[in-house]
Amino acid sequence: MRLFMKRLISQRALVFMTVPFLIWLAIFKYLPLWGWTIAFQNYKPAKGFGDQKWVGLKQFRFMFEDDRFLLVLRNTLAMSLINFVLGFVTAIILALLLNELRNAIFKRFVQTISYLPHFISWVVAATIIQTALSADGGIINIILMNLGFIDEPILWLGEGKYFWGIMGASEVWKNIGWNTIIYLAAMTTIDPAQYEAAEMDGASRLQRMWHITLPGLRPVIIVLVIMNLGQILETGFEPQYLLGNGLNVDYSENLEIFILKYGMNLGNYSLSVAAGIFKTVISIILLFSANAIAKRFGQDRLF
Repeated sequence: MRLFMKRLISQRALVFMTVPFLIWLAIFKYLPLWGWTIAFQNYKPAKGFGDQKWVGLKQFRFMFEDDRFLLVLRNTLAMSLINFVLGFVTAIILALLLNELRNAIFKRFVQTISYLPHFISWVVAATIIQTALSADGGIINIILMNLGFIDEPILWLGEGKYFWGIMGASEVWKNIGWNTIIYLAAMTTIDPAQYEAAEMDGASRLQRMWHITLPGLRPVIIVLVIMNLGQILETGFEPQYLLGNGLNVDYSENLEIFILKYGMNLGNYSLSVAAGIFKTVISIILLFSANAIAKRFGQDRLF
C-alpha cells in the first residue's frame, strides 16, 4: 500500500488528468445503473420512486416465456455471429493482401476506397443498399440476370431469408477498410529479417504470410476476438431499423429494436429495461469467459 501511494504521488500529474474522465464515467456510465430498478417494478412514469409497484422477476419471466423475445434473440445472435466471422476474416485477408502490395500509390488508392464507406452514415448507406437491391432496376438484379443466375428480379428486402446475408455483406462493405487499420499497424512491428530469411530459404509469398505474418498478428487477433465476444449481442440499431420492414420483420428485428418497441411504442418500460439488463449481463459473462480461456491456454488476453 505504501509503495502504491508513493507511486500515486509521484505520478500525480497523470492522476489529475484522469479526473475529468472518471467524473464522466461516473455520471454517464455508473449513475444510470440506478435505472435498472425499473426492471423489477411495474413502472409508471407519472408515479414517484416510492409509489412504484415492485414485481420482482415478473418482467424477466414474461420475457423468457415470450415467443417474440426468443425470435428476436435468435435474430440477434445470428446476425452478430455472421458479422463477427465475416468481419474478422475479410479484414485479415484484405490486410494481408494490402501488405503484399509493392506499388505505394495503388496501395493508398485501395486503402482510401475501402475506408470511404465507413464514414457514410447508415441513413445514406441504407439508401444505397436499397437502391442496389431494388427489384426495379437494382444493379444486383441486373448483374445476376445478365450472368444467368436468376430469370427475374428478386425482392431482396421483401423476403426475410435473405436479410441476414444482406446485413453481413453490408457490414463488410461498410467497415472492412476501417477494420484493417489495426492489422496493418500490427504488421509494421514484425521483424523484416524474418521475411528476408524465409525468402532466402525459398518460401513463397503465401508461405511467408502463413508462417510469419499471421503468427505475428495472433496477439492482436486474440485481443480483438475477446473484445468482440463481449459485444456479441450488440448488432446495432440503425441498419436493422432502416433496412427492416413488415415483410422481413421476423428476421430483421433485434434486441435494440425490441427494447425500443416495448419501451417507447408500447410504454412497457420495465420490460425494455429487463431486456437491456439481459443483454449487458450476457456480454459481461462472454467477455470474462473469453479472457479466462485465453489465459488458460497461455495466450495474450485483455486483462
